[in-house]
Amino acid sequence: MKGLELSTSIAKILDAKKAHDVKVLKIEDLTIVTDYIVIATGTSTTQVKALADEVEYQLETQFSLSPSRVEGYESKNWILMDYDTVIVHVFHPEARNYYNLDKLWADGEEIELASIGDDDIPSPNIVSDGNDITEEDVGTAVETDDMYNSFQDET
Repeated sequence: MKGLELSTSIAKILDAKKAHDVKVLKIEDLTIVTDYIVIATGTSTTQVKALADEVEYQLETQFSLSPSRVEGYESKNWILMDYDTVIVHVFHPEARNYYNLDKLWADGEEIELASIGDDDIPSPNIVSDGNDITEEDVGTAVETDDMYNSFQDET
């Protein structure tokens, strides 16, 4: 699977799981590290982990692809998944603002996801594992995250 196909498939997976501000940047002319990066934001650490898990699950299930390296599962503020030609960054909102990869890679070419037709890329069949995240789950996760952070601040 080519980098463009893989990156846009990943973006579709993230979008289907309600990731925010999903971007695909073509950076192959700027670095030798990778060809594309996908950047997305989850609303809580719980959703950040769920988004990363979903990408890994769908790519393994649909395309038999596994990341060569995964970082950040412990903190769940920024999870990086390296698929060689595509590196996926799933951020908590504060981490995305702090690291500002959008600005760092601003010279990269943003791939407009709306302009890519469904016939242009393979669409993963989103397979439910029975643990789909609902809006109610996200709200509960955010509340739980906020309560945990408040407790941590008090101690």
